[in-house]
Amino acid sequence: MENISNRKAPNYSKDFISEQLLLLFSGIAAFSTYFCMYAFRKPFAAASYSDIPGWEFILDFKTALIISQLLGYTFSKVIGIKVVSELRPLQRGRLLLALVLASHLALVAFAITPAPYNVAMLFLNGLPLGMVWGLVFSYLEGRRLTEALGAILCVSLIVSSGAVKAVAAYLLLEWKIPELWMPAAAGLLFLPGLLVSTLALSRTPQPSQADISARKKRTPMTDEMRNRFLNETHFGLLALILTYVFLTAFRDFTDNFAAELWQALGYGETPHIFLTSSLLVALVVLGSLALLIFVRNNYRALQLNQLFVAIGGATCITATLVFETGSITGATWMIAINVGLYIGYVPFNCLLFERLVACTKSLGNAGFVIYLADSSGYIGSIGVMLYKTFAQPNLNWLQFTQQFSYATGFACILLMLFSLISFRRLRRNHCPRSELVTSPV
Repeated sequence: MENISNRKAPNYSKDFISEQLLLLFSGIAAFSTYFCMYAFRKPFAAASYSDIPGWEFILDFKTALIISQLLGYTFSKVIGIKVVSELRPLQRGRLLLALVLASHLALVAFAITPAPYNVAMLFLNGLPLGMVWGLVFSYLEGRRLTEALGAILCVSLIVSSGAVKAVAAYLLLEWKIPELWMPAAAGLLFLPGLLVSTLALSRTPQPSQADISARKKRTPMTDEMRNRFLNETHFGLLALILTYVFLTAFRDFTDNFAAELWQALGYGETPHIFLTSSLLVALVVLGSLALLIFVRNNYRALQLNQLFVAIGGATCITATLVFETGSITGATWMIAINVGLYIGYVPFNCLLFERLVACTKSLGNAGFVIYLADSSGYIGSIGVMLYKTFAQPNLNWLQFTQQFSYATGFACILLMLFSLISFRRLRRNHCPRSELVTSPV
């Protein structure tokens, strides 16, 4: 019989240090990659494009650009349902770089193509970028540290748009770069960072056996596996997707027309407001959602994610009501509704669907569910843009945002209640319990 005293004891200290190194290395690489990607997607939103030669349509030029890019993004999300869910690890890094470089070529073409034909270049810009989030998150999912890694990634989701628009505004105001060339110039500034961070992200190790035990093995999905997952989650998943449609449309509207909203609130000449406000939102949102990292039981974590979405909706409603009474300033209102928006929006992009996949009996990956929701969300976003343009043309940006805040808030509360009831049967499944990330014991 083997002498027990001669057995090698587990080195918990070494495991803990390895986890922290993974968190630091992969988290920063994922954050940087997605942050740099936004320099190819959002800088055009910092310009007004109020006087473009050759544009003679009822729809204003900037709205046309936003719809064009959203169409490309939506097509990308639909394609990503299959591509991202089936992609194998060795293909991810090369595809990610190819997609972003293709989007930059579209920005160059946007600058040199005369209006109105250059509007189509924003479609070609959005088409490759829609798959970047799924590729980045695929490096992080299925781990005991996924919530922590996802939280770091979601910081970039919140702050990158504001930071990129601040850089874009600086290029316009200080460097006097023409509006049509500004998006390509902004992308060029972030290109070296994108190359380095993508190379670093591709070095992320595969999930360990302990990760697989806690969160289930994540595998490329076939059509049969996708259908099995949909049959297992059906009405509860439908409620989640409908909620995400409201959140995505609201987020895209407030993001794309942030310049107009800040101007209406009296902050038109302070470009740093894009960044400073988003940093505050990121701190509040991620400080709240970070608590979910310590929940071991996947089913309980799924419930808490749904509860956070409902709280986000209630925050949007409350902040708008208080703003309309004149009790808070416009800046405070913008920060508050963005806190509510992102408390609801962020869980869908990593935390909520990560736990949902871990709770089901079906094999697969979170990328499939994320892209199923994303494709629906961006279709809703396009619908809202068209509704605002043609059904409510006389309603100003501020009034429309206030109404939209109420609609999104109530949708979050009611649909989350329905999904909580629908997913009660998942409690009967074997829900793996992840280890507490702060302790290897």
